[in-house]
Amino acid sequence: MENPHAERQAVLLERILKNTSACTEMILELNHCVEEILGANASVKIAADLATKYRKNVQYNLEAAKQEYQLS
Repeated sequence: MENPHAERQAVLLERILKNTSACTEMILELNHCVEEILGANASVKIAADLATKYRKNVQYNLEAAKQEYQLS
């Protein structure tokens, strides 16, 4: 006679493996979607970086002009 606990454990282990496999597939799909989004947003990131650098340069030049104006 087979062990009923072993049979129950085998069924539970099969369910766990099935759910884990489905979860892994979903995570892979999510990673793929995130990669697509990052690729689509690459130009937006470049534009944001350029705008940030431009703002910093303008700020620096305004401060320099302000100091020069105060000295004269």
